Amino acid sequence: MDLHTGEQIVFQGHPSWRAAPSFYLKGILPVLVVAVILFFAVSTAAGILAVVIGTALVVVVGIVKRAATDYVITTERLHIRRGLLSKHVQQTSIDRVQNVNTNQSVLERVLRVGHVDFDTAGTDDSDFTFRGIAHPDQIVAAVDRAQRTQRAAPAGGPQPL
Repeated sequence: MDLHTGEQIVFQGHPSWRAAPSFYLKGILPVLVVAVILFFAVSTAAGILAVVIGTALVVVVGIVKRAATDYVITTERLHIRRGLLSKHVQQTSIDRVQNVNTNQSVLERVLRVGHVDFDTAGTDDSDFTFRGIAHPDQIVAAVDRAQRTQRAAPAGGPQPL
């Protein structure tokens, strides 16, 4: 991400590894179903092979998905970048953020991860969310700091944090 003159990074990160268990459970369940079918329909070896290959594939996809997602909050913008080969980038000005909401299930609260959803002015892009982020309350505080910094900045640019 190229920063504008005077723009500073307030937060930069990836989804937390602690958010991965739900992804892995959703991925491994179908693997187990296929493995059980192969175990009874074909052979024990086919079932075991399906578990090993399927589990390895789910783990690799989870690691790549986490590493290929970047979240950045600066004194001027929110930025989400997803993907390795193809990229999906979302960006909005920090002054367009109207509401910041956090969502955490019981398990996510135990793991100290959650989703931070940003409502922005005048856009139909309803999915501007930092997913699986560690300590979502700190993200809310970072956005608040960035907004206060931008409001306090003179016309020439933002002030240092």
